[in-house]
Amino acid sequence: MSREGDANAQGQWPRFTPVADHALLVSFGDAISDATSARVVALDRALAAAPPPGFGECVPALVNLLITFDPLQTDHDQVQVHVAQLLLSPAHRAAAGRTHQIEVCYDADFAPDLPAVALAAGLSIAHTIDCHLQADYAVRMYGFAPGYAYLSGVPAAIQVPRKPAAMRDISAGSVVIAGPQCLVTTLTMPTGWSIIGRSPTRIFTPDSDAPFLFDVGDQVRFRRIDRDQFEAARVRLAAGDRRHG
Repeated sequence: MSREGDANAQGQWPRFTPVADHALLVSFGDAISDATSARVVALDRALAAAPPPGFGECVPALVNLLITFDPLQTDHDQVQVHVAQLLLSPAHRAAAGRTHQIEVCYDADFAPDLPAVALAAGLSIAHTIDCHLQADYAVRMYGFAPGYAYLSGVPAAIQVPRKPAAMRDISAGSVVIAGPQCLVTTLTMPTGWSIIGRSPTRIFTPDSDAPFLFDVGDQVRFRRIDRDQFEAARVRLAAGDRRHG
């Protein structure tokens, strides 16, 4: 595709890359930033409001967005032209997303890596928890497993790298961090991220129309709860499951 080659040669953004015969990758940068993420979210929402003919779905990521389409109805060039027109529209901007409050319990058995994170940061455990609670998080993308919403916003003071080896059988609901990112696990799975708490809030829901609690571009704040509140929340969730089962 000649337009892609010209844009890439000049180092311009966005860049358009054909993927197989049924998708187009639109990239807005090569480094993660709030501005780049805002452009991804804005295009995702613009396409939802005004999709091109043959549109399949959008898959937003940290710096780019994959658009799938029916190759019997359209092609890469036509989708690229449609995207370019949306990007030129004055209405093309990311509207404010919803804000969610996620409960988290930091009891020791829920947070096996919290002491190590505090030690690495040179902080007390209490100060480390405060840092995590005071931050504003943004939903950047879903990936790896159903409902795994990658959140940016971990304060620099408590950013730690991934662990050298993953731990197995980490409970769903674990609040984990690695570098500038945080997420709440939705399945019992291995992880190499640092486990600093557990949440009773369900991120991956049984609702087929809205299977994820968050949309990309939404905001998240964490709220501390104690063990009794955690257990009470789990009881309420189980009761709700029985009513809708």
